[in-house]
Amino acid sequence: MTHPKQPQVVYAHPGGPPVAILPTRTLGGPMWVPVVEKRTGWVRVLLPSRPNRSTGWIYEAGGGLRNAYSAYDVRIDLSAHRLKVFQSAREVGRWKVAVGAPSTPTPLGRTFLLASLIPKHATYSPRMLPLGTHSTVLRTFSGGPGTIAVHGWPDRSVFGREISHGCVRVPAPALRILSRIPLGSSVLIKR
Repeated sequence: MTHPKQPQVVYAHPGGPPVAILPTRTLGGPMWVPVVEKRTGWVRVLLPSRPNRSTGWIYEAGGGLRNAYSAYDVRIDLSAHRLKVFQSAREVGRWKVAVGAPSTPTPLGRTFLLASLIPKHATYSPRMLPLGTHSTVLRTFSGGPGTIAVHGWPDRSVFGREISHGCVRVPAPALRILSRIPLGSSVLIKR
């Protein structure tokens, strides 16, 4: 994964037209994105933008990037209503979770932990973990751009059900572990 130390131009392909700027910060914290491919002098990164799973290229040889490795991998199986956390390929936890309802499904595919937020007025979760993916049916939600998040939920009866607006609701022990995972870490959502 990589973090821009200064805003970075994102290109459609190496040497191609610019398509975006990757900022140094997002949602009050540092911007970390997964590197999905490397070429001499260039890195292809997963972007937190629509359409989901969008990628772009950054000229790495120009400097301005800080690279790191995350040993963590989060896997969400929508059919099984299960979230698993792996560290260095070793499972460190698994939990029943609630996922998107049929009319507001949790989007599939590879994404990543985008941010870690502590709400000012935590009504149902002490921490929100937005992912780098968006709802496929909601253009906005609760004043934001329809970003999907992993967050806690006080009523355990929802776990194992398809009930949310697309977010993944997790029990408190899962949220505690997920809160310690580095931003930019991989999340794979499958059915």
